[in-house]
Amino acid sequence: MPGGSRDSFGPSPGLGIDAAMDGFEQAVLHVGRPAFPDALMAHLRRVAAVDHCMVFAFANDRDAQCLLTAGDIAIGDDLGSAYAGHFHASDPNKEVIFERTCDASTVLMPFVARRMYRRDYRKLFFDDSGIVDKFATALWHEGVCIYANFYRLEASGRYTERQAAALNRAGPRIVAAITRHCQLALESQSRARPDGVGLLADAFATPPLDALTSRERDVCMSILQGLSSEAIAGQFGISLNSVLTYRRRAYQRLGITSQNELFSLVMTQLATDRRNAIRAISSSSAKALN
Repeated sequence: MPGGSRDSFGPSPGLGIDAAMDGFEQAVLHVGRPAFPDALMAHLRRVAAVDHCMVFAFANDRDAQCLLTAGDIAIGDDLGSAYAGHFHASDPNKEVIFERTCDASTVLMPFVARRMYRRDYRKLFFDDSGIVDKFATALWHEGVCIYANFYRLEASGRYTERQAAALNRAGPRIVAAITRHCQLALESQSRARPDGVGLLADAFATPPLDALTSRERDVCMSILQGLSSEAIAGQFGISLNSVLTYRRRAYQRLGITSQNELFSLVMTQLATDRRNAIRAISSSSAKALN
């Protein structure tokens, strides 16, 4: 989902750089790991009391992918899927994003008034979600734009001038860390994809993942392989609403609420399976030696 910074905000002499760096080291240490979204949100909350973060990737001006959603918006996953599916096409910030496509080019988005968005866009991304303010920055790296959005909800109110100034200063290094995290995650996904499907099938054949129906399992496995909700619908010949329903039911059955938790649950399951396999091999070897 789009966001913007207020270009009238400049550095605030009352807010030092140490405040913006608070907790950033922990976020960097978790780059490429499942715990990164939580570490990132902890840092963003210290910097400017950010309530939610969403990150998207653009390889061109026609397609978008939701890479990360974390924080306090209950329908965050749905918003990410909707934006990546088609709402990105009406994002006023896309024109700014694609003005500069050179590597290592950081773009701080201008503030976009709510009235500039389409009515259906405003309803979903403002009214239904409770978002009242946002800040966004983007970074081009190796031909892909990583587009990070930081939101404030009604309960928190709009960003203060000091908070917006802190995000302006910290934004470039934060989006750089996010970009590296997403790059590592995508590279890992690409390397693992040929054998990864088999590993995922094994993980979903053991508790608690084996409690899912076959269609819920298919949807969750596709999510973990990086497919958007629209792509999943096309792959299985079902409607987008059906995909969202299967995902919601699967999350309820597993006791989770987000894609990040699904990833963490599966990674934990795979690690457990690997440890059990090592124990079995070690036990067999010991018996053979005796």
